[in-house]
Amino acid sequence: MIVTTALTKRYGRVLAVDGVELAVREGDRYGLIGPNGAGKTTLLRLILGLVYATSGEITVLGQPVPARLRTVLPQVGALVEGPSSYGHLSARANLSLLDAAGPGGARRTRPARIATALERVGLARIDERPVKAYSLGMRQRLGLAAALLRAPRLLVLDEPTNGLDPQGIREIRDILRELNESGTTVFLSSHLLAEVEQLCTRVGVMEQGRLVIQEELAVLQAATGRVIVHTPDAARAVALLDGRVESSVDGRLLVRHPDPAELNALLVGEGLRVTEIGPERRSLEETVLAVTSAGSDRVDSAPTAPAASPAAVPPEPAEPAAVPAVPAEPAVPAEPAAPAVVEDP
Repeated sequence: MIVTTALTKRYGRVLAVDGVELAVREGDRYGLIGPNGAGKTTLLRLILGLVYATSGEITVLGQPVPARLRTVLPQVGALVEGPSSYGHLSARANLSLLDAAGPGGARRTRPARIATALERVGLARIDERPVKAYSLGMRQRLGLAAALLRAPRLLVLDEPTNGLDPQGIREIRDILRELNESGTTVFLSSHLLAEVEQLCTRVGVMEQGRLVIQEELAVLQAATGRVIVHTPDAARAVALLDGRVESSVDGRLLVRHPDPAELNALLVGEGLRVTEIGPERRSLEETVLAVTSAGSDRVDSAPTAPAASPAAVPPEPAEPAAVPAVPAEPAVPAEPAAPAVVEDP
């Protein structure tokens, strides 16, 4: 559905996308993740022909982009960055104008398609209020409705759950899963790793413009060959397993063993109590953090040199007096009744 070859995009001296080799297959639920500033949104904009590549090739639905955009875009639904709309118009009026602007949508079926899209994203009972009065979550739902107007073969989404509450996030996740099961390929970028884990079947990780990981989610989360055991008899378990325990903290043991069921039978057979046992799996968060650095929205202070100790700094020579020194007059003792005088520092 989407294939890029050595795709590169420069903005002056900034290398936003660096030789990306992306492959989104038909039927995928593909999640593109990475820190802010990694190049995710730029990559989506390149795929949709919103910006032109400096070098490299893009194929979408088997057609070269941007050369065949007129053929490709009617089959693609997209929501990139914030959803755009006319704030003084209602949701239905916005969708009607959008639908009329592009080819492929019959005018007589427009009201029905708009009603179906609004119902699918949870805005079926929306009134005629202008969009400028909507919450951020409602605007996000409206943007997704716009992407679904033409029953697209490919759905390209940038942060589709931005601004939604937990219930709304779950609803959008269910919608995208249903669309995928009915034949729509879903390609989305997100910084919400938990959402990607629950929705996507394949994952790509971007770092500083490069695609550093592209793999099935199940492969990334495969068992590590170690078993996590929770037991109140940790000391006895460590002694029994004879060096196979890599760590033991508060009754949680990390054990080198290929089969959790076999290990459980061994422990229980020796009279040890096991409250929980299972294979260790690497989380998506651990995978991403291992190959990425801080996002571009982090601004740290410049490192400062450590202060030298007083003994290491030689005293500076006294500056010469601006006025020739005058011999001090003999001090006059203060009278007991005189008030104290506070001098300026």
